[in-house]
Amino acid sequence: MTTWQTFAAAAPSLADHVHRRFTAGESHVLATLRRDGSPRVSGSEVDFRDDGRLYIGSMLGALKARDLRRDGRFALHAYPGIEDGGEGDAKLAGVAAEITEADVLARLGVEAPSHLFHLDIQEAVYTWVADNTLFIESWHDGGAWVRFARPDNGPVEKTVLG
Repeated sequence: MTTWQTFAAAAPSLADHVHRRFTAGESHVLATLRRDGSPRVSGSEVDFRDDGRLYIGSMLGALKARDLRRDGRFALHAYPGIEDGGEGDAKLAGVAAEITEADVLARLGVEAPSHLFHLDIQEAVYTWVADNTLFIESWHDGGAWVRFARPDNGPVEKTVLG
């Protein structure tokens, strides 16, 4: 699995865009899997820490925490924060793992009772429009960092960035 820091080293400008979108707003949309496999969406805050990891927290016993404890797969969509979406759209996907060690929780300043999960990143996507061109940058763990551009609703152009 890939920490935020490892992702940021592999795709630095993409990580900067995604970080900017997630820190521009306070509450984002977290998708988890219910026991029956159907999706659940919940509001969630993110926390980028100096240790190079990305975290989310939860109230003790919350449904999203139960989902993540059972199956850590998640998708996280940054709240765009403005009506026209001009700042771009950021999404992450990966696997969450709960931190339960009391000394680690204390070091991170987490107050009990609550849940804390670190997010291992498997996918990052940033989408924006500029000069009548749709851009999509994506990175996948173990794969390439690519940019797709579609100027004037024409053919899609692909550029491998890393």
